[in-house]
Amino acid sequence: MLRGISPLLSPELLAILMEMGHGDEIVLGDANFPGHTMNDTVVRADGLEIPPLLDAIMTLMPLDSYNEWQVGLMETVGDDPTPPVWATYDEMIRRHENNYETHYFERFAFYERAKEAFAVVVTGETALYGNIILKKGVIA
Repeated sequence: MLRGISPLLSPELLAILMEMGHGDEIVLGDANFPGHTMNDTVVRADGLEIPPLLDAIMTLMPLDSYNEWQVGLMETVGDDPTPPVWATYDEMIRRHENNYETHYFERFAFYERAKEAFAVVVTGETALYGNIILKKGVIA
Protein backbone atom coordinates (compact mmCIF):
# COMPACT_ATOMS: atom_id res chain seq x y z
CA MET A 1 0.00 0.00 0.00
CA LEU A 2 1.09 3.57 -0.67
CA ARG A 3 -0.24 6.84 0.65
CA GLY A 4 -2.55 8.72 -1.63
CA ILE A 5 -3.14 5.81 -3.99
CA SER A 6 -6.48 4.05 -3.88
CA PRO A 7 -6.34 0.40 -2.83
CA LEU A 8 -8.66 -0.26 -5.80
CA LEU A 9 -5.68 0.27 -8.11
CA SER A 10 -3.71 -2.96 -8.31
CA PRO A 11 0.05 -2.91 -8.90
CA GLU A 12 -0.59 -4.22 -12.43
CA LEU A 13 -3.08 -1.46 -13.19
CA LEU A 14 -0.79 1.21 -11.71
CA ALA A 15 2.04 0.01 -13.94
CA ILE A 16 -0.21 0.21 -17.01
CA LEU A 17 -1.34 3.73 -16.13
CA MET A 18 2.31 4.75 -15.75
CA GLU A 19 3.36 3.11 -19.03
CA MET A 20 0.57 4.75 -21.04
CA GLY A 21 1.57 7.80 -23.04
CA HIS A 22 -0.28 10.85 -24.31
CA GLY A 23 -3.19 9.76 -26.48
CA ASP A 24 -3.17 6.13 -25.35
CA GLU A 25 -6.53 4.67 -24.44
CA ILE A 26 -7.66 2.37 -21.66
CA VAL A 27 -10.98 0.51 -21.67
CA LEU A 28 -12.87 -0.18 -18.47
CA GLY A 29 -15.13 -3.06 -19.46
CA ASP A 30 -18.20 -4.25 -17.65
CA ALA A 31 -18.56 -7.85 -16.49
CA ASN A 32 -19.97 -8.88 -19.89
CA PHE A 33 -17.19 -7.24 -21.93
CA PRO A 34 -15.12 -9.73 -23.98
CA GLY A 35 -11.83 -8.22 -22.83
CA HIS A 36 -9.59 -11.20 -23.54
CA THR A 37 -11.01 -11.46 -27.05
CA MET A 38 -10.44 -7.76 -27.70
CA ASN A 39 -6.93 -7.11 -26.40
CA ASP A 40 -3.77 -8.92 -25.33
CA THR A 41 -3.24 -6.65 -22.32
CA VAL A 42 -6.04 -7.36 -19.86
CA VAL A 43 -6.20 -6.54 -16.16
CA ARG A 44 -8.81 -8.30 -14.06
CA ALA A 45 -10.70 -6.19 -11.54
CA ASP A 46 -13.42 -8.72 -10.76
CA GLY A 47 -15.75 -7.63 -8.00
CA LEU A 48 -15.13 -3.92 -8.58
CA GLU A 49 -17.76 -1.67 -10.05
CA ILE A 50 -16.55 0.89 -12.56
CA PRO A 51 -17.55 4.17 -10.80
CA PRO A 52 -15.18 3.84 -7.80
CA LEU A 53 -12.44 2.44 -10.04
CA LEU A 54 -12.96 5.30 -12.50
CA ASP A 55 -12.73 7.81 -9.65
CA ALA A 56 -9.48 6.22 -8.44
CA ILE A 57 -7.98 6.27 -11.95
CA MET A 58 -8.99 9.89 -12.48
CA THR A 59 -7.09 10.95 -9.34
CA LEU A 60 -3.90 9.94 -11.19
CA MET A 61 -4.56 10.21 -14.92
CA PRO A 62 -5.38 13.40 -16.83
CA LEU A 63 -7.56 13.24 -19.92
CA ASP A 64 -6.35 14.31 -23.36
CA SER A 65 -7.47 17.92 -23.81
CA TYR A 66 -5.84 18.00 -27.27
CA ASN A 67 -8.23 15.42 -28.70
CA GLU A 68 -11.77 16.14 -29.89
CA TRP A 69 -13.05 13.63 -27.32
CA GLN A 70 -11.65 12.32 -24.05
CA VAL A 71 -14.22 9.70 -23.05
CA GLY A 72 -15.82 7.02 -25.19
CA LEU A 73 -19.02 5.12 -24.48
CA MET A 74 -20.79 2.32 -26.35
CA GLU A 75 -24.01 3.54 -27.99
CA THR A 76 -27.19 1.85 -26.89
CA VAL A 77 -28.82 -0.47 -29.39
CA GLY A 78 -32.36 0.00 -30.67
CA ASP A 79 -34.78 1.33 -28.07
CA ASP A 80 -32.54 0.60 -25.09
CA PRO A 81 -32.73 3.51 -22.65
CA THR A 82 -29.81 5.72 -21.68
CA PRO A 83 -27.94 3.78 -19.00
CA PRO A 84 -28.19 5.46 -15.56
CA VAL A 85 -24.54 4.57 -14.91
CA TRP A 86 -23.47 7.14 -17.51
CA ALA A 87 -24.57 9.98 -15.19
CA THR A 88 -22.49 8.39 -12.44
CA TYR A 89 -19.47 8.24 -14.76
CA ASP A 90 -19.96 11.91 -15.55
CA GLU A 91 -20.02 12.71 -11.83
CA MET A 92 -16.80 10.74 -11.22
CA ILE A 93 -14.96 12.36 -14.13
CA ARG A 94 -16.12 15.91 -13.30
CA ARG A 95 -14.55 15.56 -9.86
CA HIS A 96 -11.20 15.65 -11.65
CA GLU A 97 -11.72 17.29 -15.06
CA ASN A 98 -13.60 20.52 -15.72
CA ASN A 99 -14.21 20.01 -19.43
CA TYR A 100 -14.41 16.87 -21.47
CA GLU A 101 -16.24 15.56 -24.50
CA THR A 102 -17.81 12.14 -24.85
CA HIS A 103 -17.86 10.21 -28.10
CA TYR A 104 -20.47 7.49 -28.56
CA PHE A 105 -19.25 4.50 -30.53
CA GLU A 106 -21.53 2.03 -32.27
CA ARG A 107 -21.16 -1.36 -30.53
CA PHE A 108 -18.82 -2.98 -33.05
CA ALA A 109 -16.84 0.24 -33.54
CA PHE A 110 -16.33 0.26 -29.76
CA TYR A 111 -14.99 -3.30 -29.96
CA GLU A 112 -12.60 -2.29 -32.76
CA ARG A 113 -11.39 0.63 -30.64
CA ALA A 114 -10.83 -1.75 -27.70
CA LYS A 115 -8.59 -3.89 -29.91
CA GLU A 116 -6.31 -0.86 -30.40
CA ALA A 117 -6.40 0.30 -26.77
CA PHE A 118 -3.29 0.19 -24.60
CA ALA A 119 -5.13 -2.10 -22.18
CA VAL A 120 -8.53 -3.39 -21.13
CA VAL A 121 -9.64 -3.64 -17.51
CA VAL A 122 -12.39 -6.21 -17.02
CA THR A 123 -14.46 -5.30 -13.97
CA GLY A 124 -17.41 -6.70 -12.08
CA GLU A 125 -19.67 -3.88 -13.29
CA THR A 126 -23.16 -5.22 -14.01
CA ALA A 127 -24.73 -2.08 -15.52
CA LEU A 128 -25.69 -2.53 -19.14
CA TYR A 129 -23.54 -0.43 -21.49
CA GLY A 130 -21.12 0.06 -18.62
CA ASN A 131 -18.04 0.08 -20.86
CA ILE A 132 -15.97 3.25 -21.05
CA ILE A 133 -12.81 4.37 -22.85
CA LEU A 134 -10.47 6.98 -21.36
CA LYS A 135 -7.91 8.80 -23.53
CA LYS A 136 -4.82 9.75 -21.52
CA GLY A 137 -3.58 13.32 -21.55
CA VAL A 138 -0.48 15.08 -20.29
CA ILE A 139 0.61 16.47 -16.94
CA ALA A 140 1.25 20.18 -17.40
